[in-house]
Amino acid sequence: MSARKQSQPLQPAPVATVVAASPTVKAIAGSLGGIMEAVLLQPIDVIKTRLQLDSRGRYSGIFHCGRTIAAEEGVRSLWKGLTPFVGQLTLKYALRMGSNAFFLEMLRDKEGRLTNTSRLLAGLGAGVSEAMLIVTPFEVVKTRLQQQRGTDKALLKYKGPVHTAMLVAREEGPMKLWAGATATTIRQGSNQMSMFWGKSVADGLIWGKRDGDGKVLTPVQSAASGFLAACIGPVLNNPMDVVKTRMQAATRSGAGYAGFADCLLTVGRTEGIGALWKGLTPRLARTPPGQAIVWAVSDQITGYFEKQRLAQA
Repeated sequence: MSARKQSQPLQPAPVATVVAASPTVKAIAGSLGGIMEAVLLQPIDVIKTRLQLDSRGRYSGIFHCGRTIAAEEGVRSLWKGLTPFVGQLTLKYALRMGSNAFFLEMLRDKEGRLTNTSRLLAGLGAGVSEAMLIVTPFEVVKTRLQQQRGTDKALLKYKGPVHTAMLVAREEGPMKLWAGATATTIRQGSNQMSMFWGKSVADGLIWGKRDGDGKVLTPVQSAASGFLAACIGPVLNNPMDVVKTRMQAATRSGAGYAGFADCLLTVGRTEGIGALWKGLTPRLARTPPGQAIVWAVSDQITGYFEKQRLAQA
């Protein structure tokens, strides 16, 4: 009897069930988080844009810029471009979260597991998709609105997001709405590579959360992981953001650049290498907190659905 027991082959250890929320659920969760982010953090984005366009050193820093805008143009000016920003973030996060989930499903192995390389590639795919389809034209419109001084619409060239898009397309050509596309794609691609990878690493190391395990993090836990992950991209790719802003703000009649490389070299040569990191402080003041808000909202929604599907598995 004992000999027969010893001759029996060892049974493989059971594989943990992985039940991830669908791309559709993640898209909806991301868009709801994006709306919350836009409303709360729009002033920081306005300040960032003004600092990056400040080639004459008018503003001494983030707080001085904010106070100057509020004093000279009114507090409402700190929410300039909010409508296109809300629209952009709603669509952007829906596409970002949904496409990342789609790419992750394609890259899973036979047991449903993901490698770090898979997460980086899925993040890159999500970033490039959102840059070309949504982010670039929305940011052209937002930048044109944010660079205007004052709140009296009768004195402003651009009256609103739809008017801005139509005017830019009519006066400068439809492709002007994709000005800075190269810089935007590099920025968004590298942002989402580091974001999704960093969020997964932080969740695992700090909270013991694994993809599709059914564990629902608290909003504070999700926000902490999202905040940490969002600090990586801005530090590395700020020059791309400066180039994007300069190219999107340049009109046909104003200062223009021959392209991505020309803008990058011109700014560095005429204003110094440090100018390529203009706006980094407001980016760090807006992007990590913004991602903290998005993940705090979206993780609750996706976590609920994952838990329900795991219970039914």
